[in-house]
Amino acid sequence: MSDKQKVIEAVSKLPESATLEDIRANLQLMANLREGLADADAGRVIPHEQVKREFRSWITS
Repeated sequence: MSDKQKVIEAVSKLPESATLEDIRANLQLMANLREGLADADAGRVIPHEQVKREFRSWITS
């Protein structure tokens, strides 16, 4: 399915009351998820244990 078709499908699933901001946010989420999945596929990830350590340091600082 092309990107255009994915956008059309996503927008068509939104309620009729969706605003342009709702549509923009939905499309931005789709783009962010695609980027995250591409990063994960390419191995550009941080191990879970490292994230936990870093998070702990953020909340104790």
